[in-house]
Amino acid sequence: MRDLTLTDMERIGAFDEAERTFQMTEEAFRVFYELTARPLRLYLGRVTGDDLLADDLLQETYYKFLRSNAAFETDDHRRHYLFRIATNLVRDHRRRPRVEIAASPAVQEAMAAPAGTHSAERSAARIDLSRAMAHLKPRERSLLWLAYAQGWSHEEIAGALGVKTASLKAMLFRARHRLAVILRNPGGPW
Repeated sequence: MRDLTLTDMERIGAFDEAERTFQMTEEAFRVFYELTARPLRLYLGRVTGDDLLADDLLQETYYKFLRSNAAFETDDHRRHYLFRIATNLVRDHRRRPRVEIAASPAVQEAMAAPAGTHSAERSAARIDLSRAMAHLKPRERSLLWLAYAQGWSHEEIAGALGVKTASLKAMLFRARHRLAVILRNPGGPW
């Protein structure tokens, strides 16, 4: 087998693909990243319930975004496409078989220790909401997070999650209702 030379690689188009995939300039990407990274990270953290996984999915989302050859009409279109990639990555992750490793007693104790200077009621409410959100289906968590934490419109959520706007309203209503039931009866069957 012979080695490929630079001219051979140029002939088969190896460099053309690399040039086509990265259509944003470094400065344009930096601005886009600064505007979207925090909301996307919060979304991934809430939907997955795992900060380390959310960080990994955040990186993979931007990687896939940069590698895509998608043409964008507006900044909103670009942002919705980014969230759609993230949502699909979460779905793909959930389809994989899980391998769980128990944390050591020292790690469990550190996680149970108080973390902030918030009042006790506020901390308890956050914990209750986090536990209740953990009992929701991934799609329900996504809907609630995008609607209420991110403040997106129904059209924006539908675009990011790939559902119809008319269906989204009913899905959001059911997710809110299910969350309310879980919050009212934290220990019971839902």
